[in-house]
Amino acid sequence: MLTVLLRVWALLFGVLLIMIGNGMQSTLMGVRGGQEGFSTFELSVVTSAYFAGFLIGSRTASSFIRSVGHVRVFAALGSFMSAGLIAFPIIVEPWAWVAIRLLLGFCLSGVYVSAESWLNNNATNTTRGTILSAYMLAQTFGMVGAQALVGVTPVDGFAAFAIASILVSLSFAPILLSASPVPVVENIKPMTLKRLYQASPLATVGTLLLGGVFAAQLGMAAVYGSSIGLSTGQTTTFVAAIFLGSIVFQVPIGWVSDLVDRRLLILGVASVGGAGSIVPWIVGPSFPVLLGAGFLMGGMASPLYSLLVAYCNDYLELEDMPAASGGILFIYGVGAIVGPLVTGQMMDLIGNNGFWLFIAGTFVAIAAWCGYRMTIRPGLPADETGDYISLSPNASQVAVTAVTEWTAEQDAEDEDQN
Repeated sequence: MLTVLLRVWALLFGVLLIMIGNGMQSTLMGVRGGQEGFSTFELSVVTSAYFAGFLIGSRTASSFIRSVGHVRVFAALGSFMSAGLIAFPIIVEPWAWVAIRLLLGFCLSGVYVSAESWLNNNATNTTRGTILSAYMLAQTFGMVGAQALVGVTPVDGFAAFAIASILVSLSFAPILLSASPVPVVENIKPMTLKRLYQASPLATVGTLLLGGVFAAQLGMAAVYGSSIGLSTGQTTTFVAAIFLGSIVFQVPIGWVSDLVDRRLLILGVASVGGAGSIVPWIVGPSFPVLLGAGFLMGGMASPLYSLLVAYCNDYLELEDMPAASGGILFIYGVGAIVGPLVTGQMMDLIGNNGFWLFIAGTFVAIAAWCGYRMTIRPGLPADETGDYISLSPNASQVAVTAVTEWTAEQDAEDEDQN
């Protein structure tokens, strides 16, 4: 395993730096925006803009890369990202932040496609699982590290944004210097939403709803923390707890998912996420309660995404999985755009607890939809399902497709041996 990772350490280190920079700007939006007097609605639009840009980029990045090449696209997107991060404290206006966040989302989508293509190109059938797992961990640990940096850096000036810009600029050096040869990016047309729904209504609707939860966690959690008077350090610790939960719960939930009807686990995970998210509203938002609720909320949401993707793949042929992954990411992106807007409106209408009500209600909606689908469609026996796939919702279609295909191939090899 160590030998495998040493071959791609530079790529993984570059991804880690990108995620630290990206995680910093995401949290800075909520904290600095609150200090500048932005309304909750304005910050919700700023949050949604990132996911809108990401969705647009996910549909167009491959075309740009095929037209002018990985290196040029990668360098151009890196320049735009660094410039955007520096522009935040210079143009402190909601409309400008919306435009910058839209640009950052678009650029990061293309960056992910390029980096994941290089990682996948450096992998073999034997090493692909290890490399992609390390990539997912680098993404998550990058987001956690970002909170630590924001927590110890003054956010009322220029420094925090400059650090994020420097980290993103530095991230491209190890990736570009080590990424050889240039991989081929395939143009995979996403599966139509109608066909995706026919294959798995549970995964389609569940992913749409879960996109809203992730977007609220990633962007509106910092807005919520600032609104209730948490210090910058407390806010970043709260956000970090969300990502730490996503790491801790992945393995045990993944282990259970290969032993039972996945729908039962989806129902249980969504129910626990909903119950945990309502606790701060019931008992009050003391800091220890917020940390526990955030840890549980993130710990349920991230594995739930992996469960939904795995469940969808259980009803697909291997050749349909790449197209399905594109459809799932599109559905997720739509939910991620709408989620912060709804969260912001609820926080304006009923107060800060609207943040928890939206997340809890969305988890409950996923559980209710799962329960309904269990009455409509018989489940597959556990021994006829594919392996659980640990996925990050930050990943592009390249990584999702690579992981799903690799898992399916491993399952086929196991069947041949048996």
